[in-house]
Amino acid sequence: MAKLELESIYYRYKGADKDVLRDINCVFEGGKLNTIVGPSGSGKTTLLSIMAGLDEPSQGKISIDGKDLKDMDLDEYRRDNISMIFQAFQLFPLLTALENVSFPMEYKGIDKEKAKEKGIEVLNSLGIDGDKQSRYPSNLSGGEQQRVAIGRTLATGAKVILADEPSGNLDDENSDRIIDILKKLAHEQGFCIVIVTHDMNIVKSADNVWRIKDGTIEMTKNNLSKGLDI
Repeated sequence: MAKLELESIYYRYKGADKDVLRDINCVFEGGKLNTIVGPSGSGKTTLLSIMAGLDEPSQGKISIDGKDLKDMDLDEYRRDNISMIFQAFQLFPLLTALENVSFPMEYKGIDKEKAKEKGIEVLNSLGIDGDKQSRYPSNLSGGEQQRVAIGRTLATGAKVILADEPSGNLDDENSDRIIDILKKLAHEQGFCIVIVTHDMNIVKSADNVWRIKDGTIEMTKNNLSKGLDI
C-alpha cells in the first residue's frame, strides 16, 4: 500500500517574512483515512498542495513509497501517484459524467472502449448509473457531481487521494454518503486518503487526525470530547 512521507517541510509565501509551515513531519499510509484540521489560514490547503506536487516546499523532503519527489518527474507523479478531490468538484462542464471518468484513462493511453467499460463499472459502484452517466455535470446534483469526481479519481489508478473540503458544498445526507465512500476506499481497498476539512463528521470518521496550528502539525487523538479547533 502507498505511503506518503513528509520530513522537515518548511514553506514561505513569496514576499512573506515568516514561514507558514514549519518543520512538518508526518506519514500517511494506505488503509487509513486521515484528516488535517486547523483554523482558517493555518496552512492546511498549502500543505495539501505541496503533497500534490503543485507547490514546492522551501526546504524539506517529500517521498512516496520511499522515492524522493526531487528525483521524480512531477507530471508523472501527479498523473500516476496522486489524485485530488475538490470542494467545487472541478468536472469538465462539456463532458458527460462517463466522459469525465473515462478521460484520465484515455489520457494515460488506455483504449477508448476499455476506458468506457471501466468508467461505467466505476460509476455504477458509486451509484451513478443508467442515464445519469450520460448527463452533463450541470444536470446532476451536488452529491452526484462529487461522486463523479471520486470516480474520476479512481480512474486514474492513483493510490493516494488528497481531498480539499470534499463535503463543503453538500448537504448532510450527501456528505455522509461521501464520507462512507472514502472510508470504504481506505479500509477495503487500501487507498491512502488525506482530507483537509472543517467537517466534524469527517473528523469523527478518521483513523488519524492531524492538527495544524501556528505552522506546525501534530497527530491528535481522535477524542472529540476535548474539542478541536477546526
